[in-house]
Amino acid sequence: MRLRIRDLREDADLTQQQVAEILMCDQSLYSKYERGERPLPLEAAVQLAVLYNTNLDYLVGRTDDPTPPK
Repeated sequence: MRLRIRDLREDADLTQQQVAEILMCDQSLYSKYERGERPLPLEAAVQLAVLYNTNLDYLVGRTDDPTPPK
């Protein structure tokens, strides 16, 4: 499963450091999430889905429909 968090971050013109601060983690840890070296915790995935106004299935690559939940 390919996470879309790097593409979403870049589309939002955010740096890894900025997103790491939102998630309250180190930039190096966030970088590992993007590269798939560490699993993305559910809580962080939910925060990112809200940040990028999308749904979890889109975030984790299960669908191509980015429509956020209602």
